[in-house]
Amino acid sequence: MKTKRYRQWAFGALMAIPAMAMAAVSAEEAAELGKSLTPVGAERAGNADGTIPEWKPQAARGPRSGVYPSNPDIDGDKPLFTITAANLSEHADLVMTGHKELLKRYPDSYKLNIYPSHRLATFPDKILEETKKNATRASLEGVDNPKGAFVGFPFPIPKKGNEPLWNHRVKYRGEDIRRFNNQMIVQQDGSFSLTKIVEDVTFNYSNTAKENPDELKPGAEFLRYLSETISPPRIAGTYILVHEKAGFGTEGRSAWLYAPALKRIRRAPAVCCDNPYEGTDGHQFYDQVDLYNGVFERFTWKLVGKKEMYIPYNANRISGPQTKYADMAKPNHLNQDLPRYERHRVWVVEAENKPDQRHTFKSRRFYVDEDTWNVLGVDNYDQQGELMQFQEGHLVTYYGVLAHTTQPEVIYHFNSGRYFMTAMGNEDQPYDNTVTFASNYFEANTVQNRASK
Repeated sequence: MKTKRYRQWAFGALMAIPAMAMAAVSAEEAAELGKSLTPVGAERAGNADGTIPEWKPQAARGPRSGVYPSNPDIDGDKPLFTITAANLSEHADLVMTGHKELLKRYPDSYKLNIYPSHRLATFPDKILEETKKNATRASLEGVDNPKGAFVGFPFPIPKKGNEPLWNHRVKYRGEDIRRFNNQMIVQQDGSFSLTKIVEDVTFNYSNTAKENPDELKPGAEFLRYLSETISPPRIAGTYILVHEKAGFGTEGRSAWLYAPALKRIRRAPAVCCDNPYEGTDGHQFYDQVDLYNGVFERFTWKLVGKKEMYIPYNANRISGPQTKYADMAKPNHLNQDLPRYERHRVWVVEAENKPDQRHTFKSRRFYVDEDTWNVLGVDNYDQQGELMQFQEGHLVTYYGVLAHTTQPEVIYHFNSGRYFMTAMGNEDQPYDNTVTFASNYFEANTVQNRASK
């Protein structure tokens, strides 16, 4: 995991930067937002050989709910070429470590279909406006204590290792969302078991409708989350409630769990970090939801730099109703005829477990898309320094909302040969971005009353 592994910088010769090393963004740097940089901090220009195009955002279109991600301008693209174990050496510097491991383990079946790259992502005007202001007014004390940011991405020009991850955690996803989330654990032979969950989220921080927006600061609640497990019957009726706050490390999350067997809701401090998420049989930690939503205090963070990579992008085919769950689940790995990979620039961030802090992972390497601030890949290493897991998020855009998220998300477990898939609505319903919640909807007593009926 040495810095020299990353040889292709997208701009400048950005060296490894310790998490505490640099000052806030200058006014001169911030002035480039909307000029040489996009309004959220990506490089506007393409790369030298044209394999990464110039940023050309597409405006909002279509309804806010009831439709799956699609884009007729690009969905008919054909692959440019395919990366296999046989030709990996020709492309190795552009391939994430987890993908290399999958190509090595399954040389006869695993592949990456590389498509033309498209940079269409943008956000509502309010997000763009406030992001530019945040560049000079937001700051980060330590690793878990941001302040001075409002509505938009807090750190569009990152200087510290965990700043891209803060952008990811508070990214714009709409105001209120209902997600119909189907999950499956896929065995080595391709068989799978399915879990169905309904998830509700209200976003306090990145809410463009608020007249008086909330500051991202220690103690400030930036989202509320509620999940209800629908099936299988053995865990149906389980509720998880989370109030997510900035700052204070582990104490920044207030969580409750309702278990049908207990018939009551109780505080759940274990809804955090590397504790297994309910109903995943240990295949997903709480801090792996949305690829990363954990606290920062257990790791030291290093901003390695920006790099060109092949990443899952514009994943409309694999996330749509035309693709069934049985089409996706294959022995050893996802059906690689379905994903779309494109060449883009990512921020590479490395996290090292602190000696005095416990975590299953000794180290993690994150790949963060420069255009949307979504984490799209994570290499997870065990305490012996061996690659233990690989996470992959397939990026889609909801054009009616101008929100960008990942569906599906995959976690490959290299020790067992199984993999876990989540964030699938293919055979269910698309996101509902028009839902509204009562003011007390995300309160523990409300969940207790609802669950016990």
